[in-house]
Amino acid sequence: MTVVVAPERPAAARPGIFLAGGISGVGDWQRRAIEHLRDAWPTVYNPRREIFPMSDDGEGARQIRWEFEQLAAADAILFWFSFETTQPIVLYELGRWAASAKPLAVGADPGYERRFDVVQQLALARPGLTVHADLASTCAAANKLAQSARS
Repeated sequence: MTVVVAPERPAAARPGIFLAGGISGVGDWQRRAIEHLRDAWPTVYNPRREIFPMSDDGEGARQIRWEFEQLAAADAILFWFSFETTQPIVLYELGRWAASAKPLAVGADPGYERRFDVVQQLALARPGLTVHADLASTCAAANKLAQSARS
């Protein structure tokens, strides 16, 4: 497995999955997700940097551009809403990609304050898509997507 970390430019094998979810003010859920995805996905796009000074300068714009481009390039997206923060940018990204045909695996911690909204909106935008309540089952759903991404 190749893990492409922002702001690296991927030169990685396909298929790939993007880890969409909080990167500031939340625990490092991406590290746990990568372990669950290791056997199914050749490439994981991880927006969480080891050190990232978020600001409105060029580095912030570089991060946003990287995420935008890798979300578009990925074969599937795993969304995880942890309980610590609201994560408005991730909500925006979910809305954008739920309106597309891109394969999604979505999870929201039971303590996530907008879980009800995520569940209700996805029931309308993507009927039949399960919003999982834990990271392990969200990753298991993402791993099922890997089969179709390979074909």
